Amino acid sequence: MTATLVRPRPDSFSRALLAARPERVGRVSSVVGLGIDVRGVEAAIGDIVLIGADAVPAEVVASGDSGLRCMPLARLTGVRSGDAVRTTGAPLSVPIGQGLLGRVIDGLGRPIDGRGALDVVERVPIDNDAPPAMRRARIAEPLHLGVRVLDSLTTVGRGQRMGLFAGSGVGKSSLLSMIARGSDADVTVIALVGERGREVREFLEDDLGPEGLARSVVVVSTSDEPALVRLRAAFVATRIAEAFRDDGRHVVLMMDSLTRVAMAQREIGLSVGEPPATRGYPPSTFAVFAQLLERAGTAEVGSVTGLYTVLVDGDDHNEPIADSARSILDGHVVLDRSLAVGGHFPAVDALGSVSRVASRVSRPEDLAAASALRRVLAARARAQDLLDVGAYRRGANALVDAAVDHEDAINGFLRQSMNESCTPEETRTRLHALVALLGGGS
Repeated sequence: MTATLVRPRPDSFSRALLAARPERVGRVSSVVGLGIDVRGVEAAIGDIVLIGADAVPAEVVASGDSGLRCMPLARLTGVRSGDAVRTTGAPLSVPIGQGLLGRVIDGLGRPIDGRGALDVVERVPIDNDAPPAMRRARIAEPLHLGVRVLDSLTTVGRGQRMGLFAGSGVGKSSLLSMIARGSDADVTVIALVGERGREVREFLEDDLGPEGLARSVVVVSTSDEPALVRLRAAFVATRIAEAFRDDGRHVVLMMDSLTRVAMAQREIGLSVGEPPATRGYPPSTFAVFAQLLERAGTAEVGSVTGLYTVLVDGDDHNEPIADSARSILDGHVVLDRSLAVGGHFPAVDALGSVSRVASRVSRPEDLAAASALRRVLAARARAQDLLDVGAYRRGANALVDAAVDHEDAINGFLRQSMNESCTPEETRTRLHALVALLGGGS
């Protein structure tokens, strides 16, 4: 009998050679602050390395002649100088697919809701390119959020990126939960970055509820986690939203908050030796903003509508993070503390909020009605000091007279309870009825 020589396939042979090659092991040379210096191992920026016997994961964030600088993706307890370091040869990957709906995952894409393993069959690298500018579909359709004041006066388009600007405790998270339940998007991806651990279950069970969670993917990274995990949570959520968009779905990506993403990047940048610039934020912080925000929007198919909360420092809407975010985003919604403390919810400053695509996605008659209501609100705001001291004389301005006479009707339209969702038809009908009551706003 003649033996038959079976030649291995080239791909099998290559894999065998790769598996048989000697493993190169590096060593931890120092651990200072948030950074880990590693020597003796080769890895690219963004690659994951495993440190010590416990295989503590870390990401390569800088490289030089003296070795690698890594940032931990877990607690550093037990890591010491001289520990072995092995490279995985790959960056962080993210689970994608329909099986993520209704699930809660951490900033590294691992399930944390106690419901077992994720029902996903594919993982993709966390990094992705933004859609090319010339291949993006134009924003031409409205996205109804279920919140009257936003759908009427600050209309959002599918694929738009909006910022929700407010100080702490003004109702940003509550407004996001209303949108998650009431929007007409196919999928909602929610990123809770730097959130208080106490508030996570409250948001999921009370604010979002079973109905909102069923069509959502929630990415959670609490404030006590390493800075790199908080930063990566924002990119994990964005990558998941992109995957749904690539399938032709219309996605709402809600991130709370963009400010805490910036703070995480500041910790990382300063730890690797970047110079502090504006208010201590290194230059990389503002570069990360552009990389993150440009990945949302429209593509050739599908869309990702980004809603990003911005926690303004001391209610200063011109501080560096708010100013940088506003320059990149396609509009902004301002939440006013004086409205919030007065029991006005949602505490949206209708005059201070702007959507840059509203004129392209709204009907002409709806735009005219919204402009008429804005004129009445603006006239009331200009005369508020006179009204407060009783110096305004009725008849001096017809718009002010209309605002005062129909104050309850105006507030009834602008206010909305958390559990109430308003359909597009209902919002349109109520807006036109209110403007007619005000005399057309002329």
